[in-house]
Amino acid sequence: MTHTVRTGTELLWSALGGDPALTDRVEYGGPSGLLPARLPVMELARASVAVAGLAAVERAGLTGPVRVDDGAVATAFVSERHLRVDGRAPVAFAPLSRFWPAADGWVRTHANYPHHRAALLTALGVRDESVEAVAAAIGERRAVEVEAAVYAAGGLAVALRTPGEWAAHAQGREVAARPLLTRERLDEAPPRRRTGPLRVLDLTRVIAGPVATRTLALLGADVLRIDPPGNPELPDQHADTDVGKRTAALDLDRPSDRRTLGELLDSADVLVTGYRPGALDRFGLHRPGLVTARLSAWGDYGPWGGRRGFDSLVQVATGIGVVEGSAEQPGALPAQALDHGTGYLLAAAVLRSLTEQDRDGGTRLVRLALAQTGHWLTHSLPRYEPERYVTASEGPLGLLRHAVSPVAYEGGPTGWSRPPGLPGADAPVWTTA
Repeated sequence: MTHTVRTGTELLWSALGGDPALTDRVEYGGPSGLLPARLPVMELARASVAVAGLAAVERAGLTGPVRVDDGAVATAFVSERHLRVDGRAPVAFAPLSRFWPAADGWVRTHANYPHHRAALLTALGVRDESVEAVAAAIGERRAVEVEAAVYAAGGLAVALRTPGEWAAHAQGREVAARPLLTRERLDEAPPRRRTGPLRVLDLTRVIAGPVATRTLALLGADVLRIDPPGNPELPDQHADTDVGKRTAALDLDRPSDRRTLGELLDSADVLVTGYRPGALDRFGLHRPGLVTARLSAWGDYGPWGGRRGFDSLVQVATGIGVVEGSAEQPGALPAQALDHGTGYLLAAAVLRSLTEQDRDGGTRLVRLALAQTGHWLTHSLPRYEPERYVTASEGPLGLLRHAVSPVAYEGGPTGWSRPPGLPGADAPVWTTA
């Protein structure tokens, strides 16, 4: 595949079912070399933002252009690092959310929320919340044993896997067999009558879903976010990703609050959910004519379909932590790019579904998963692979492995006509008369 600045945008726009000709409306610029990584993170970031803008322009009936500035894109993908609340920097990860050496490898945990931290400590049999106590407990166990025990207790921990191990894993195989996203028309229901701004009901958490609904709010939607009263979003996450929205609390175990949610759904245009698959099914969220976007960590299929997850954990499971790491320890992408990229892609998918619904009607369902975005990042985008640019030749020095020449043009040479010889071994004459 030939790499250009447009490659990722064209691939994503095709996945969204958009008219290929519209990608000509996107203009790219800004500083280069941002979000450096072994994987093409900047390409994912640029493309996901580009298609969100393109879907907005298409829906609004504008001609563009859509301007994508790499500086703005890269800054938005690490927005939490630039956030300040009255001069205070946010806390990105709690002390127990980190990599841990296990008896046979590495484990990453996510314990930012109090109930996840409590589940982690319960699974490990640790009463002391210190890093030292947790490290000692994990260090005595195999990585997959920690993973299984913590998930069984309701917490979040994932064993580090190589790309090959994830490809052989049952969930990895399920992810690889599916497209980046799915968009379905469920029936022939007419689109809802819309007067005033688009109404978006936001039932998401953390980053990807809130980034999507934050983008829809930017574009003029009336976004109402609902959280359980006893478990609000973390304050810094709220400050970063709930710009442009209104927020409310509903206890869906109370009949009166369930009725309120139902009334909101009856008059909504879009529903975005970001809880683990199946968690909200009992509340009867389906409505004819609604556009529903479902976001999950691992997908709503396979043995991990019902599991909770976060960007950092998906990176570890899918092999990204190995690709971006070193022999000494695992690594991570320079941004929570699976979250942010999926968020902008989700916003684009909602907008494209609305555009198609206005024309053809039908209740619409969009499904995305962080693991699918991770698979797309590692398998679909061009990435720098040095082996592609190295060749070998036999000669007087033996078998020589060397870089190919970067000078190339149609009809030009594909390589040198001779390998290097022994120093001083040639006669001091020209090879041609």
